[in-house]
Amino acid sequence: MVPVTARALLEERGAGLKLVLRAGEGGLHRRVTVPRIQKPGLAFAGYLPQTHPERVQVVGSSELGYLATLSPEEAAGAVDRTLALGPACVVVTNDARPPAYFSESAARHGVPLFTTPMKSSRFIHEVTAFLETRLAPQTQLHGVMVEVYGLGILILGKSGIGKSEAALDLVSRGHRLVADDVVEARALGDGRILASGAELIRHHMEIRGLGIINVQDLFGILATLHEKEIDLVAEMIGWSRDVVGDRLGLDDETQTILGTTLPKVRILIRPGRSVATILEVAARNHVLKRLGRHTAREFAARLDGEIARRRSEHGDVSSRETGRDRSGESNQ
Repeated sequence: MVPVTARALLEERGAGLKLVLRAGEGGLHRRVTVPRIQKPGLAFAGYLPQTHPERVQVVGSSELGYLATLSPEEAAGAVDRTLALGPACVVVTNDARPPAYFSESAARHGVPLFTTPMKSSRFIHEVTAFLETRLAPQTQLHGVMVEVYGLGILILGKSGIGKSEAALDLVSRGHRLVADDVVEARALGDGRILASGAELIRHHMEIRGLGIINVQDLFGILATLHEKEIDLVAEMIGWSRDVVGDRLGLDDETQTILGTTLPKVRILIRPGRSVATILEVAARNHVLKRLGRHTAREFAARLDGEIARRRSEHGDVSSRETGRDRSGESNQ
């Protein structure tokens, strides 16, 4: 998990936070380490134990209205005691201009003081979403990430086994590339794993014999995707007689990434097999499983039922034959 600085909030344009620095420039290095924000109303009222310095403090109309009921000296003291705790930053919403004592205290304690034209509720929503993404636990994986029929598939396997070639085949069939070689994965708070490509090599692939290619330039902007949730892990394994696997697919395998368990399939690689086709089928089959249709188990259940039925019929025939034999013996 990489902390976010107050400067990063100020310079962020994609989240649309619309922050303007009013005071406390010397504290832009302060770090935000949790995505939850805090409103310092209780702190202004004198209850300081629950003030968390690592959070963004949001001051809205209610907090400013409360300060306005105090004398200038009391209001200045309330704000100064709160900022003396060293919060990561303070954001005044609704485009309100903070009182002079607010700016003076922020400058004195080195706490960045921002304003934004956004309403408190909207700003809290936007900054929380931004922080949840930026503060999520992260890791880098050696593999390829593609989107197939709307599902995010992470392709893993040893170097040179053909992951990039399989992804290129999928792109040529109309599916989309997310990342090649280096996959950056982030664990979101709701249990999802989001994957994206490294900034330096985004939209590029290395194809042995061709070198580096730009997928977006070759196939168009719709052939690539910036990020995608990992729905399925597909591990490519070189075929050998020593590899033992579940041929029917009765047992569901899983892979754990950043503490999240994801469904996994193994694809045996041998000459003549179309890995892209198998990945397409794996995606469709995964959708069926999500809908409660497990083909392998349904087939096994029907097979077991047929075997039981035939055994039952065979048992009835044997019983009748045994009865005739005994009857014959008694007649003799």
